[in-house]
Amino acid sequence: MVPDQRSRPHPVVSAAWLRDAARARTLSVLTLVWLGLESTLGLAAGLAAHSVALIGWGLSSLVEALASLIVVWRFTGARTLSPHAEGRARRAVAVSFWVLAPYLVVHVLHDLDEGYRATPTVLGIAVTAVSLVSMPALGLAKRRLGARLGSAATRGEGAQNLMCAAVAGGVLAGLWLNTLGWWWVDPAVAVGLAAVAVREGARAWRGHDCCH
Repeated sequence: MVPDQRSRPHPVVSAAWLRDAARARTLSVLTLVWLGLESTLGLAAGLAAHSVALIGWGLSSLVEALASLIVVWRFTGARTLSPHAEGRARRAVAVSFWVLAPYLVVHVLHDLDEGYRATPTVLGIAVTAVSLVSMPALGLAKRRLGARLGSAATRGEGAQNLMCAAVAGGVLAGLWLNTLGWWWVDPAVAVGLAAVAVREGARAWRGHDCCH
């Protein structure tokens, strides 16, 4: 039985393909552990600092965790070779991109209306700096595995990891620039994250590769 792959069908399921599927599952499990910690620390720091970008980044970590959970589901047991599991996983990853955008926009509008301004936070700086360094390696590894597996779901998860790293950099810049009076950078980063999430969700739904 051959998995239903949108981008690169496999005429046979080889031993190498099965090893890559196991690697994708293992990377997703490891990512789940880190994202649970990252999200908790990011949200705590963001709420303490009134940073909508940092809060949004913490929430995006939860969305990433959902994508990782979907990939673990996709490559577990009989679903590894299911002709339908990849399509369901790909669409579920796309929806996981979309759930973030409305919250970010509403939260930005609320904070602007209330006059909240982000303040520097040591915890926020530390956790985003770690993600800025670690997430690109995870994201690129998953994109390569996704390409070999023909799995848009795995590539989509990797794209979320890369997006997490990019946003971590934006959050760090926003926290620093806010000390110079550029308070608008923080909400701008949050709105930018919402726009990227919508775009990447659409690409993941269609099974297209995600580019950054």
